[in-house]
Amino acid sequence: MIPRIHKRGTRTLGLLYYLYGPGSHEEHIDPHLVAAWDSLAPDPGRDPQATYADLQRLLDQPVDALTRSRRPAKHVWHLSVRAAPEDPVLSDEQWGEIARRMVAATGIAPDGDDAGCRWAAVRHADDHIHIIATLVREDGRRPRLQNDAGRAQAEARLVEADYGLKRLNTGDGTAAQRPTSAERHKAERQQRERTAREELREAVRRAVAGARGEREFFDRLGAAGVLVRRRIAPSGDVLGYTVALPDDRNKDGEPVFYSGTKLAPDLSLPRIRERWSADPDQATGAAPGREPRTGAAGPADARRRATTAAWRAMLIIDRGDDASVAAQIAAAGEVLDALAKTSAAHTRVQLREAAFAFERASRSHVRAERGHDRALRQAARDLVYSRPALGRGEDGATTAMLIDMAFFLVAAAAHWHGKKQHTQQAAAARQAAEHLRAAYRAAAGPPMAALHQRGRHLSQPLQRRHAATLRTALPHLAEQVLAETGWYALAATLADAEAAGHDPATLLTEAAARRELTTAESISDVLVWRLRRMADLPADPSATPSVGQNTPKQPASHAARPAGARTDRRRGRR
Repeated sequence: MIPRIHKRGTRTLGLLYYLYGPGSHEEHIDPHLVAAWDSLAPDPGRDPQATYADLQRLLDQPVDALTRSRRPAKHVWHLSVRAAPEDPVLSDEQWGEIARRMVAATGIAPDGDDAGCRWAAVRHADDHIHIIATLVREDGRRPRLQNDAGRAQAEARLVEADYGLKRLNTGDGTAAQRPTSAERHKAERQQRERTAREELREAVRRAVAGARGEREFFDRLGAAGVLVRRRIAPSGDVLGYTVALPDDRNKDGEPVFYSGTKLAPDLSLPRIRERWSADPDQATGAAPGREPRTGAAGPADARRRATTAAWRAMLIIDRGDDASVAAQIAAAGEVLDALAKTSAAHTRVQLREAAFAFERASRSHVRAERGHDRALRQAARDLVYSRPALGRGEDGATTAMLIDMAFFLVAAAAHWHGKKQHTQQAAAARQAAEHLRAAYRAAAGPPMAALHQRGRHLSQPLQRRHAATLRTALPHLAEQVLAETGWYALAATLADAEAAGHDPATLLTEAAARRELTTAESISDVLVWRLRRMADLPADPSATPSVGQNTPKQPASHAARPAGARTDRRRGRR
């Protein structure tokens, strides 16, 4: 159940016209009262003799009884209460009781107080009601409405429990502002998947991902096709910014601009600057017309670097102090934004949804200590400035490797938020993890299938030897791994690692010891990517020479063999 307190107003009659009217899109059905301060209050929706003016005059009587100098400047209070889509349709009696609980909890009309404010609850749809109240009590005093939004949320959690409704997570005031109903209706009319506010939030987050300064940040926004206005002080300093979509216009045909704060609390210019302040080299941004040097040769290299950075960040989240963890989680959001922007089409939708969901998890009341997030922010930068990845070959395989690691990074963030009782952030991280699972399945299909085939064609002695190694290194997980379809891919990876001069048992032990594996959907898949990263093996199996195959030996290209690779006929190679 979602209560929302709207901006206070000055015209009681104007709001009543809206609540009882057809709505902006003819969506209001059978508007009528479900409860009011007085059971005899007129209902213009059901009583043909009652008028909007009748109800307005009664609601405004305590206000009109005061001299003009004592009246509140804005005396109309407005609360909407909406059920979740999964909730059953409630009766008028149930909505009436919910309305009485809300006005009592917020201080409009406390229980047992006969001198409370006048109010009325109007229902014009199955799933929500609107409560209108005037902010002068019957005794002429003002109501005590401190933290009325928080008290409405707390009461909503109790209502959910009492009525068996969907239990929503309690917020902490750090969430981005939700789109208004007008913005949602406008998006529907324009057949947009998301509102302009949400599209701009995504565009700004992508522009800031890995950026090194204001110049680069604003250049990226402009390159993305976003209209940007900067607020300049008399000294010439930039104080803030607003952004708009070129085709999002108001009734006068002018672009609708949003400030960074209106998009999300951490997208104001001062908060964005905090990301750059910890690194002196990131203060000025890239020179105009020049692409920043990142050290990444291409998308595969960038994804490998990001995988390593994500692994290290995950260890900090597991063991670090709160300020360092908050910085890692915020920077993880930048990596997801950059990954969604640069990945191939078959993974882009799920990665975009993962980044969109994780945005809520990237903020909490724990203030991030910038500087600790440098590696992840550099990883995001590498991703942005490498060319867009292909969905095949080493690009596609390293994308699967990074998504696999990102899943565990996001899961670690969800666990940390859960321990801190950040319920909304934990839920958002879990939602992002599910989208990453879907993206992983799409990305990992071809490389894992190729590894599976190579593993099945390993000689039987080599398969048995690697199975024995697995049982020795991971006795508590070995039988589960051997029963998974991914076992053959792991066997092929163990053979590749051994051919490259590594000890498979040592690699397995180290890979499993660094972090638990039991939450993985496929332990063998996780081990494949950890081992290939740790052993510096190509993620794409076609770039690795075949080892121990039961097929006739083919001429091998020495250029395709990793540095340090060697042929050992005594290990079953034919």
